[in-house]
Amino acid sequence: MKISKINEMSSPELEKELGELKNELFKLRFSLATNGLDNPMKIKEVRKDIARIKTVLRQRELDKKK
Repeated sequence: MKISKINEMSSPELEKELGELKNELFKLRFSLATNGLDNPMKIKEVRKDIARIKTVLRQRELDKKK
């Protein structure tokens, strides 16, 4: 997911997307442990997307405090 797309989303949408990505990461880790993944790099992509969303949410939170 690109940062420009993340910036366009509202905070509630980002919270929802964050929950979905965390669920997807859990499923990816579970399938990696049980039977292996076709593309193990998918875990890295999902983790980076989670970090991007958390960063944008934190920036918005700090902007509100100012």
